[in-house]
Amino acid sequence: MTLQEILKFIESKQSQWEFSHYGWAPLERPISFEYYQSWLEQGHHADMAYLQNHAAIKENPNLKWSQAKSAFVFAQSYFPHPAKAEKIPLQQARLSLYSQGQDYHHWFKEKMQVVCTTLQEIFPEHEFIPMTDSSPVLERDLAYRAGLGWVGKNTCLIHPKKGSLFFIGEVYTSLQFKEENSSRVPDFCGTCTRCLDICPTEALTEPRKLDARKCISYLTIESRQPSPEELRSQIGDWFFGCDLCQTVCPWNQKAFKNQLLTDLNLSLDTSAESELEKDLRYILETSGKQLTRDFSATALSRAGPFGLKRNALIVIGNRRLKNLKNEVMSLLENEKLAELAQWTLNQLEIES
Repeated sequence: MTLQEILKFIESKQSQWEFSHYGWAPLERPISFEYYQSWLEQGHHADMAYLQNHAAIKENPNLKWSQAKSAFVFAQSYFPHPAKAEKIPLQQARLSLYSQGQDYHHWFKEKMQVVCTTLQEIFPEHEFIPMTDSSPVLERDLAYRAGLGWVGKNTCLIHPKKGSLFFIGEVYTSLQFKEENSSRVPDFCGTCTRCLDICPTEALTEPRKLDARKCISYLTIESRQPSPEELRSQIGDWFFGCDLCQTVCPWNQKAFKNQLLTDLNLSLDTSAESELEKDLRYILETSGKQLTRDFSATALSRAGPFGLKRNALIVIGNRRLKNLKNEVMSLLENEKLAELAQWTLNQLEIES
C-alpha cells in the first residue's frame, strides 16, 4: 500500500475511531530541537527533570525505537470531553477542560493501541508503537510536520477549523515512504497577542515561549511545592490547570462558537459559591489515601493529595471563603502546607 492508500484507509476508520484529524510525517530530527534545548538551558521547564532526561530520545527516536522510520499522528478533541468520568467528586471547583473526564493517559493510549493492532493486521511484518505525551516525543513539532496545525503564540498546536482543544497521539512505525509531506499548516496567529495579554502570571514571556515556573497549569498540576507567594494571587480560582491562553484564542472562539469562558475569575452566585466551599472542604478534610482513591481514574490524580490540598488553600484565599477558616487552621501544623495555610488565613482577614 502507498502512503495515500493508508491515509485513505485511516479516513475510512475516522468516524469509528473518533479522531478529530490526522496526518503522517517521517521521523526526522525535530525542526524545533535547538529551540527546545535553549528553553531547557534557560530553566523554563522548572523541576520537570524528565524533559531534560529524555531530550536525546526526542532528538533521535531511534535511540529507543531502532526500527521506527515514520509516524502517524492523531488529534483527539477533548471539548466536549469524549471520556466522561463516572464521578469526579467536585461540583464547582474550576478545572481545566482536558481534566473534566477520565485520565487520557489511559483511554487515549488504549485507542492508539487499537490503531496499532489494526495496522499490524495489514502489515504483519512491520512494527507499530502507540504513543501519547507520556512518551518522550516532541509531539507538537511532529504534529506540525504531519499537518495537524501550526504552533501558536500560546505554544499550543492550533488548527484553523479545529482550534487547539485536542490531545495528540502518535503511532511510530517501521513503515517508510518516499512521498513528501506538503500538508503543513501556515501560521495564522498574525498580529494577535490575546493569549499573551490574558495570562495572569505572564508565563508567556514572548510569543511561543512559556516559562513553566510561572504557568498556572504547572503550579497546580506538575509542581510538588507550594506556589511562590508572589504568584498566588494571580492563580485566582483555578483549582486544577488553566485554559485562558487557549479559550481566548480567536480560532477556538470560532471553532467552538463562543462556548468558552475567558473570565479571569468566575462570577458565582450564592448557590455556586456554597458548592465550591463544599468541594474545597472535602479536599482539606479528606485523608491523602482517600483522595488518591477518589481521583484515581481522573487527570486530577496527577497533582496528588498534597497538590490538591495546596490548590484548595490558594482558591480559598483568593476567593476569601471565610466559611472555611477552621478547615484552613487545621493545616497550620502540616509540615509542607503550614506556611501556605497561614498565607490563606491572612487573605481571609482582608476585606473583599
